[in-house]
Amino acid sequence: MTDTRTDPPTAAGERETLRAFLDYHRQTLALKCEGLTEEQLRLRSTPPSSMSLLGLVRHMADVERSWFRRRLAGDDLGGIYWSDDDPDGEFDNVDTASAEEAFATWHGEIEHARAAEAACADLDAMTKTARQGDHYSLRWIMVHMIEEYARHNGHADLMRERIDGATGE
Repeated sequence: MTDTRTDPPTAAGERETLRAFLDYHRQTLALKCEGLTEEQLRLRSTPPSSMSLLGLVRHMADVERSWFRRRLAGDDLGGIYWSDDDPDGEFDNVDTASAEEAFATWHGEIEHARAAEAACADLDAMTKTARQGDHYSLRWIMVHMIEEYARHNGHADLMRERIDGATGE
């Protein structure tokens, strides 16, 4: 793995800091997947879990879409890889999934997320669409996304080590 991540600034405003940490964690997931074959990306973590690195990329594409496009921007969109009938589809349905497609979709959702975030005047902007009856501030969403990536990057680190012994922060 070649670490080309950009470290977040040590002194910056709140929004710049949140953006930088979110991008750092996005880059970390990409780093954990770097150089692996499609078959390696599909390897499940440990039974009975259906989690794989490819599943994590697909999951994070859906999470980016859900928080930034569906909730923050109010776009009327469904899930990409999951549905009401298949709520864990992003993890369960990777056996024939294309890694190239999943990464392109994830990167596309990140670009949409950045645009939705940039369209907000400030971190106190509220979601246009409620989740379980609640509205959330952009600040909350960005902190939540950092947490979501950090948690899953821990999973990714363990899966990568299992696949080829590669470790790192």
